[in-house]
Amino acid sequence: MNNDRVNASIITIGDELLIGQTIDTNSAWIAQELNKMGIWVKRRVAVGDVWDEIWNALDEESRQSEIILITGGLGPTADDITKPLLNEYFGGKMIVNEEALHNVITIFEKYIKRPMLDVNLKQAEVPDVCTVIQNKRGTAPGMWFEKKSKIFISMPGVPNEMKGMMTDDVLPRLPALFSLPAVVHRTLLTAGIGESYLAERIKDLETSLPAHIKLAYLPNAGMVRLRLTATGLNVAEITNEIDTFFTLLQNQVKDVMVINEDKTLEEAVGILLAKYKKKVSTAESCTGGYVAHLLTSIPGSSAYFNGAVVSYDNSVKENVLNVDTGTLSNCGAVSEETVLQMATSVKQLMQTDYAIAISGIMGPGGGTEEKPVGTVWIAVAGLSETIAQKFHTRYGRMRNIEVTAIHALNMLRQSILKENE
Repeated sequence: MNNDRVNASIITIGDELLIGQTIDTNSAWIAQELNKMGIWVKRRVAVGDVWDEIWNALDEESRQSEIILITGGLGPTADDITKPLLNEYFGGKMIVNEEALHNVITIFEKYIKRPMLDVNLKQAEVPDVCTVIQNKRGTAPGMWFEKKSKIFISMPGVPNEMKGMMTDDVLPRLPALFSLPAVVHRTLLTAGIGESYLAERIKDLETSLPAHIKLAYLPNAGMVRLRLTATGLNVAEITNEIDTFFTLLQNQVKDVMVINEDKTLEEAVGILLAKYKKKVSTAESCTGGYVAHLLTSIPGSSAYFNGAVVSYDNSVKENVLNVDTGTLSNCGAVSEETVLQMATSVKQLMQTDYAIAISGIMGPGGGTEEKPVGTVWIAVAGLSETIAQKFHTRYGRMRNIEVTAIHALNMLRQSILKENE
C-alpha cells in the first residue's frame, strides 16, 4: 500500500461523548502518535451509539482515509453495538477467540473475584473475518479488518486499554504497510510571554523556514510551546536541517525559554531540583494543593518533593504555619507579608531547600475594590532569599488556579537557576 500522504480517520463512538459527559482524550493521543510516524489525521468524527450513524461513518471515512481507527462501543452492555455492527459490515460470523476467552477468565479470577456473567464471556466473541488484537489491560479484544485496501481498527474506548493496543500492536504494524515520510519534531516551552509577542519576536525566523519545516504555536495557561516539524525522505538530512533552525529559535527566545524539550513546566522544575539535589515544599491557600498535585504527578518526584500544607482557612495559617495574627489582621490573608511568612514557615516545617506559598482570590466571589477577584500573592523561599510577587488573573475559577500554579512554578524555576547556575 503506497500513497504520497497516508491519511487516517478517527471515529469515536458513544452517546457520552456527544453530550459532554466524557471528554474525548483518545483522539488527541492517537493523532499525536500517528503524526510522529508521518500519518496525517485527516478527520475526527464522534457518533452516538446509533447503528446507522456508525455504519455511515465507516462508509464516509473509508472514502477519506487509508486507515480508520475506531474507539468505543466494545463493552458488555446492550448499548455497546460496535462489534455486532462490524461483524455485519465486513460480512463475518461471530466466533469465540480462545486467547481472548482465557484473558477474560484470568482477569475475573485474579482481579475481579466475582462470578462471570454470560455478557462477560461474550466479550471473547469476535467476527471470524478480523485479526484479533489481544487486550492486555482489559477484557474487550480489539479487531483489525481490511477491506478494499483500507484498514479498520476497532479498540475499546477506555484510554488505558486503547493505548496498550496502539503501543504494542497497531503502531508497530503500520510502517510495514505504508510508505511513510520521515517526520522530526523539535519542541521548546516558554513562559511569561504571550503568543502574539513571541510571533513578533521570531517572525523573521518563521519566514525563513523552508516549505517542509513548519512552526506551530501551542499556547496554554501562561505558557507557549513552540514546535518545529520537518518532513522528508531522509531522516539524517532533515534532522540536521531542523536542528540548525531549532538552535536559532532557542537563541531568539532564550530569556523566556523554560526547557528545550517537549516537557511540561512541572517536569522542567523537577529536572532542575533533581539535578541540584534540592527539595521543595508548598503552602497553598487559594490553589488548594494544585501546585503540589502538579509536582507529584511526575514519576520520581519523591526525590525532591517533601510535602505540602493546604492552609485554606486562616486558622491553619496561624496554627500550622505560624503566620502572625497581626499580619492577617492588618495586611490580610492575600498579602505580601502573609505569603512571605507562609513560605518561610513551610520551608522550615518540611525541611526543604525551597518552598512556594500562595494566597489569593480565585472567584467568582470574595473580591473587594482593593483586592478584586484574580488577585494573587506568591512567595518563593530559596537558599539565600525569599521573594514575593503579586499577580492578577482574569479568568474563571479553575483557569485562575491553573495560571497561578504556572506563575508559582516559574518563580521557583527562576529562583533555582539564579541560586545554582
